Amino acid sequence: MIPRTVLPCLLALAALVTALALTVTEGGALPRHGWYLLDVALFALAVLLLRRVPGRQAVPLVLAGSVAVAAVGLLAPPRTSDDAYRYVWDGRVQAAGISPYAHTPDDPPLTRLRDPGLFPTGDGCSGWDERRTAAGDCTRINRPAVHTVYPPVAQAWFLALHPFGGGVRGVQAAGALLAVATTGLLLGTGRARWRAALWGWFPGVTVWAVNDAHVDTLGALLTVAGLGCAARGRAVCGGLLLGGAVATKLLPALALPGALSGLLARRPTRGDVLLLGSALGVFALSYLPYVAASGTSVLGYLPGYLREEGYEQGHIDRFGLLRLVLPDRLAPWAAGLVLAVVVVRVLRRGDRERPWEGALLVTGTALLLVAPGYPWYGLLVVALVTLDGRWEWLAVPAAGQALYLTGGQGAQQLSYGTALCVVLLVPLLRQRFGGRAVVAEGSRGGGRPEATRV
Repeated sequence: MIPRTVLPCLLALAALVTALALTVTEGGALPRHGWYLLDVALFALAVLLLRRVPGRQAVPLVLAGSVAVAAVGLLAPPRTSDDAYRYVWDGRVQAAGISPYAHTPDDPPLTRLRDPGLFPTGDGCSGWDERRTAAGDCTRINRPAVHTVYPPVAQAWFLALHPFGGGVRGVQAAGALLAVATTGLLLGTGRARWRAALWGWFPGVTVWAVNDAHVDTLGALLTVAGLGCAARGRAVCGGLLLGGAVATKLLPALALPGALSGLLARRPTRGDVLLLGSALGVFALSYLPYVAASGTSVLGYLPGYLREEGYEQGHIDRFGLLRLVLPDRLAPWAAGLVLAVVVVRVLRRGDRERPWEGALLVTGTALLLVAPGYPWYGLLVVALVTLDGRWEWLAVPAAGQALYLTGGQGAQQLSYGTALCVVLLVPLLRQRFGGRAVVAEGSRGGGRPEATRV
């Protein structure tokens, strides 16, 4: 017989999985915006009901829900991003013994590697994920005239996936495995185990991690593992994993200050040196084979990507909130200054036993400052929220999704401005009702109360 507290949560979870399945299969070329709102509402309801489930029953429920949430992302080809096709291509190029940094997808020497999955023929090249190469051929690979932008550990991942079908479906399946593995890791890392559902049941996992198969999921997994090692005093292991995360998708570098929390308030320890040294060592060593093969081409399209996305002066498409109060030319400098202040605060006052606390503060602040239009950057934030418990930071990836769906400077400022308000106001409410929060966490979490983590 299903316990009384479990049944409502199961029903809400089933509704969430159903809505997510419809999100990735209905609505023509791209999902309708309304599905995302329904997904978020059902996610919040399911997590709230999960908190009433006893700890021993919550663990299998969280894991089973994570499997279901990930699985529905496999029901359709990528719906909102075509990055997975580049992953497949980079893996195929490496399997042929060629550096992915040496050629662009439309270079003639790589013509022999093409297939209809990546270079469709006879369909008019009219799909949302299709475009023409310089020679007029149709392809699903984005930016076919530029070199790859992905760092070496990501490239190693693409190569490792190539033998398993060499297609986008294999990349999606790998994304599902990474998503569920991250849930399992979070279940073993946190005290309040129900919080693993903040990652495992999060709608963005279905869309960004599995259906679109973004490699950010691998970066999030390595970051969670690295911070877990750092919290247990395993400096070398933590550094190796965090260095691998940075060499997967540069964004996890923002988690490093959290791993070094309190460094400026004490004498550096042997562990600090080992962690930072091993992280830098892994990052540098991962590039060596590609540097030997391609030289400075290993930078790929990164400089062009930064220009295209507006991260430099003269082409300002980011920093939307700062641009409300500052001239465009000052926005990047102001963002750098604010981020530096936050990093220093973490390095001076951060908790070494909770490195994810500082990692979340730095990473979330950086995304609020930059205001990117790619919501999957927020997967790292979701993982850190799950570790730390400050759920208000989920507003940041939600803002990225809203901007991605609507576009425009006004939408950028509205979405990230709303996220900033949530991040600032919820802690004030948490302090006001902190006494009740302690009781609630102590009675439901199965561990010691954490007044600021409900």
